[in-house]
Amino acid sequence: MAHRVWFGDDALARLARLTLAPVEAAFRGGVAIRGVMYHRGVLPSRQPAVPALSVGNLSVGGTGKTPVAAWIAARLREAGARPAIVMRGYGGDEALVHATLNPEIPVVTAPDRLDGAARAARQHADCVVLDDAFQHRRVSRVVDAVLISADSWNGRIRLLPAGPWREPLRALARATLLIVTRKRVDLATARSLAEWLSDRYSVPSAVVALRLGPLTSNARTASLEALDGRGVRAVAAIGDPQTFQGQLERAGAVVRPAFFADHHQFSHEDARRLASELRPDEWPVCTLKDYVKLAALWPRQATSLWYVSQRVAPEAGEAVITAALDSVLRARTH
Repeated sequence: MAHRVWFGDDALARLARLTLAPVEAAFRGGVAIRGVMYHRGVLPSRQPAVPALSVGNLSVGGTGKTPVAAWIAARLREAGARPAIVMRGYGGDEALVHATLNPEIPVVTAPDRLDGAARAARQHADCVVLDDAFQHRRVSRVVDAVLISADSWNGRIRLLPAGPWREPLRALARATLLIVTRKRVDLATARSLAEWLSDRYSVPSAVVALRLGPLTSNARTASLEALDGRGVRAVAAIGDPQTFQGQLERAGAVVRPAFFADHHQFSHEDARRLASELRPDEWPVCTLKDYVKLAALWPRQATSLWYVSQRVAPEAGEAVITAALDSVLRARTH
């Protein structure tokens, strides 16, 4: 329902946005007051126990924040750092996704990211990646990376609850790095958006593609090409399930969607119903974020549940990302 209100062009969606306009205005005012209080030091930012890099966004869900944060943590580790992921842990699924993508990197869940960074330091981390922390301004950070999805971009900036935006675009002025992500739109469109935002808000920018990796089910893997011409029951409880569906269709799958609200907590009944509704030769395929919750509930006698994860591929501005990571690496010795 929220997706229809935020992005729909029908009369009902427009009416819903109009009805929500006073609440949006109040939310906008609250965001502005909070920003002024941090800018003037009334609300202070504090140094964490170890240098921090934040990966966040201006909108709710669908930007690829979790795979990008995992990719950045992996790059820091490859460069010789001992990073940890620090996150609020809302819904429980992102922490499990991080542990699956980077089993060698500690994941600390803490509503207070200062406390989370201190706990990470006690686990011998020498830097932290703060997942979804752009609005968590109590923590000073070396790098503030903000993600914007080119797939979801329509030029309309409506704040919650009339739209998906947590902050207006001008908040980019306090970022140190803008990363435009893309899944379906072409590279030229994503680069144009990145360049426009970069020029307007004086923030260095990069573009990364989020591409589906191979299929995985328990210890088995299959190439993405196995989906070509195959019926797929696409199960997703994420911020932008339509883009996930589009990625599967680009791989040649004949998709029948089964979408749930973002962070939906699957039940045994959900799993039984999804498995019983499968058509002959149809594969159930979900995101890794959904698999970490759904796999344990999946009936043993049913067709195997598969997942695909998003792989990060830099396409423009990689030098900007490298420079940001280098600043974190240097900060470890200060």
